[in-house]
Amino acid sequence: MSVGDVPGFKLSGLLFDAGTVNSPVLLQVGTPNVHKSDPNDPSLLSDVFFRIGGATPGKATVSLVVNSDNVILDDIWAWRADHGNGVGWTDNTADTGVIVNGDNVTAYGLFVEHYQKYEVVWNGNGGTEVFFQNEMPYDPPSQAAWTEAPGVDGWAAFKVANKVTSFKGYGMGSYSFFNQGVTIYAANAFEVPATLPASSLNDLLTIFLNKAASGGILNVINGTGGSSTAANPDTPVTVVSYP
Repeated sequence: MSVGDVPGFKLSGLLFDAGTVNSPVLLQVGTPNVHKSDPNDPSLLSDVFFRIGGATPGKATVSLVVNSDNVILDDIWAWRADHGNGVGWTDNTADTGVIVNGDNVTAYGLFVEHYQKYEVVWNGNGGTEVFFQNEMPYDPPSQAAWTEAPGVDGWAAFKVANKVTSFKGYGMGSYSFFNQGVTIYAANAFEVPATLPASSLNDLLTIFLNKAASGGILNVINGTGGSSTAANPDTPVTVVSYP
């Protein structure tokens, strides 16, 4: 589904189920690089959900792409299934849940789970995220299969692009449970430009969910904040403010 370059639209109460033929994007809002909008008439996505596998087999590279400026996201759930029908590392493939390219986009309640690369990529300036919930993928078959870059284990759950100069985040959590019987690590839960203004991100946490698992998240954000692993299961590891 694609939404044109129009201000003030409202989408609410929709569920997108990916099909067996891979979709590049399930929902695209606005045309890339056009940035049309009206700050006095913002657009709204409310109670919009995405499912990659689980009910039926499905594949989609990205679930939601927001290209328009001044969009409000209210209760967005993007889920690559960890149980149900058509579930497996090479079965219900999905790179990223949400990509925000527009400026001045605000998200309230963003739930993005189990995608295979960055779960959220935020490329726009002036963005605000209030409450983010994430579980990293349960099922990477090896560290080599889930590695962002040479020397960087895993993929961050939330990536703010290096070009971004202004972004604010409040109450953001990422959790790990790797259940394939191999040790898997993510270097960071959150990756953001260190040049963001002071206290741009507030109240971040990671948790190692299951004592029977191994691996975990080595840092909360940008190499800081401590690790959540088998050494401290079910214990929040927090960063109150960054940078």
